[in-house]
Amino acid sequence: MIEKLILPEIRELIEAGDLTTLGDVMNRWLPADLAGVVSNLSEEEALKIVRLVEPPLSSEMFEYLEWSTQQHLLDELTEQESASLLEGMAPDDRTALLEELPRERAERLIELLSPAQRAVARSLLQYSKDTVGRLMTPDFVAIRKEWTIKHVLDHVRTHGRDSETLNAIYVVDNANRLLDELRIREVLLAPLHSHVRDIMDNQFVALHATDDNKSAIEVFRKYDRTALPVIDSRGTLVGIVTIDDVLDIAEEEATREIQKFGGLEALDDPYIETPLASMVRKRATWLIILFLSEMLTATAMGFFQGALSKAVVLALFVPLIISSGGNSGSQAATLIIRALALGEVTLKDWWLVMRREIAAGLMLGVILGAIGFCRIALWSVVFPNIYTAHWPLIAVTVGLSLVGVVLWGTLSGSMLPLLLKRLGFDPATSSAPFVATLVDVTGLIIYFSVAIVVLKHTLLR
Repeated sequence: MIEKLILPEIRELIEAGDLTTLGDVMNRWLPADLAGVVSNLSEEEALKIVRLVEPPLSSEMFEYLEWSTQQHLLDELTEQESASLLEGMAPDDRTALLEELPRERAERLIELLSPAQRAVARSLLQYSKDTVGRLMTPDFVAIRKEWTIKHVLDHVRTHGRDSETLNAIYVVDNANRLLDELRIREVLLAPLHSHVRDIMDNQFVALHATDDNKSAIEVFRKYDRTALPVIDSRGTLVGIVTIDDVLDIAEEEATREIQKFGGLEALDDPYIETPLASMVRKRATWLIILFLSEMLTATAMGFFQGALSKAVVLALFVPLIISSGGNSGSQAATLIIRALALGEVTLKDWWLVMRREIAAGLMLGVILGAIGFCRIALWSVVFPNIYTAHWPLIAVTVGLSLVGVVLWGTLSGSMLPLLLKRLGFDPATSSAPFVATLVDVTGLIIYFSVAIVVLKHTLLR
């Protein structure tokens, strides 16, 4: 929030042309705070700030900017200025930026990098999108098992400044194959004269460069790590992935899942930056599907038109019945989809899930059914002419229907995600609106079927 408070002062310095003072102020800020300032300025003002900030701070700040802001700045900066920014960026953040640029422009910028950084950029871009190879950085500290601890510490002092993190260092052989991972505290606490092999346990967790991002998230979550080594098919250590990059991917995945669960296609860009036409297209698809599905509700109502004409009072409870089923189904779908995402539930647990949801659905249905029964009983006392003398049978009809509809909604909401996953689809496609629509139609069938049985010799003669 501090960047918003100081924006007026920054604008005053820009308007006054006091760029010297402005540069002195900006170059003392943290990269994330600088990025916050740039994001809240006009395009022209942001460009001046970027040109005033000195390397490597300018590159670190650039990493925190949204893609749209980065793109605009790259459009305004010269290629030499752009290349200077890219040169100082972390390799993984630079890769994420380059892959979004048009190929020709990305290639021109890569050619302007230093030979070492150019090789790094090309090596990371060779991996497929959405793989660990695109997330990793080649900046890490590697050591040999025959080294003494003193040698290791000297090596860290010399080369550690360029490492992405020093929480862990990696033991490799002459072919650069990963042998072990050592926490830095293990090294610091070991005697100086001892050797690396003396503190090795040859147990480590590693990602493969071709693994997909989702698997990386799961590994980080399972082992509670801040960084993990990345190896190729031969076991060669090619980079590391840090938790900040994985958290970004996890946030993106969670956003996509939530959007799908809301009954729309996942957006490719942030909400504000998504073109209106794209927004409408992604929302219209599911709306049309749900709309056409809801037409079945009208069909179901038409099928029971005879019962409605004899007992119009039944229509009063249609919204109550279908909304209760939809709500219970949405609850169950939410719980199961999240449990699947966290690995708490697998496909082999379907029978356990079904048993639990049958029990839960029955209990919830009984609770709502009892409330519905009491509501009708109370209203029949206060307003005797609403439900006529047959109010006990109407109350029983509504109560039993709620038990059946809530049970069915709970089962549908819990089983549909598992079925979709079994068929190879994204469980999040079983969105709350989709489950609600499904239960709307079947809920009406359950409601009127119960009514026909209970009211057969009275209102529905």
